Amino acid sequence: MDKKNKIFLIDDDSFMTDMYAIKFKEHGFDVSTSLDSKEALDRLREGFSPDIILFDIIMPKLSGIEFLEIVRKEKLANNAVFIALSNQWKEEEVDKVKSLGIADYIIKAESIPSEVLDKVEKIIEKHG
Repeated sequence: MDKKNKIFLIDDDSFMTDMYAIKFKEHGFDVSTSLDSKEALDRLREGFSPDIILFDIIMPKLSGIEFLEIVRKEKLANNAVFIALSNQWKEEEVDKVKSLGIADYIIKAESIPSEVLDKVEKIIEKHG
């Protein structure tokens, strides 16, 4: 990886967030985390501009889908690559979030952290 990629992990499960943060940091990523999608939205509104945003769908207060809809409507983090990382696999929700222009939808239960890291690195290569 040529440049240090800024990744923003948004998940209300602190164990998951910490585990992924460690894995990404070990591979040279600059990692920021948020356990709250509303707080994450505020950070983006304040000008935080990550390269990759990995977000959960099932979140308290504001779901990942609602978060993404607001981000798109307000044109926040326009250059970021969005990747859903969730255990939610209802087809209509997967379709909905894909229609909002995400790069991938990763099911947590089907992927160990190193596989998620590999997928993210492949997506980064593809998106240049």
